Amino acid sequence: MLRLHVRDLGCSRGERRLFAGLNFDAARGEAIMITGPNGSGKTTLLRIIAGFAPPETGAIALDGLEDDLTPSQALHFVGHRDGLKAALTVRENLALAPSLLGQQGIPVTDAAERLDLTRLLDLPVAVLSAGQRRRAALARLLVAARPLWLLDEPTAALDARSQGLAGALMRDHVREGGMVVAATHLPLGVEAREIRLAEDGSGPGARAGR
Repeated sequence: MLRLHVRDLGCSRGERRLFAGLNFDAARGEAIMITGPNGSGKTTLLRIIAGFAPPETGAIALDGLEDDLTPSQALHFVGHRDGLKAALTVRENLALAPSLLGQQGIPVTDAAERLDLTRLLDLPVAVLSAGQRRRAALARLLVAARPLWLLDEPTAALDARSQGLAGALMRDHVREGGMVVAATHLPLGVEAREIRLAEDGSGPGARAGR
């Protein structure tokens, strides 16, 4: 079974410590909600887990990978930048995802329906609103199937209805044995264990709770 292990993790930005002594585990079928004030290191933590940045101390391990996947092939990262090609249509962006990322998921039209994008499929991303772009970025999670989702403010720029769609997406992923680690200021719409980063980087760097 796929498991994420975070051990004694620490990171600083310049002279300022973001977090230290951070420890937690996550398994398939579980959601983790990373919370804390702005500047506490939520995005940095996600980037370290994704392998985009090294930790100052400690280590990240992803055990139980299937089908000879590498850690980077087992995860999706959706950050503040949606990573969509503005000149391409929503359909073209979604169709590219499996070839770029591997692990074919559900058809593009089905993913679009789940995120209320059907009427937007043939529009260029350049003309979409921020919320529509966010939904298109989340739809890529479905067309290229990967078990670990790392999501940075996944419901940002979404209206209440779209937040509900995003929450349903995460609930289904967890129920089907996936894993979600999300940094957020807002409710996710899925039952999640909270890891709260301390404002001043002191102590263990986190508090866990429901």
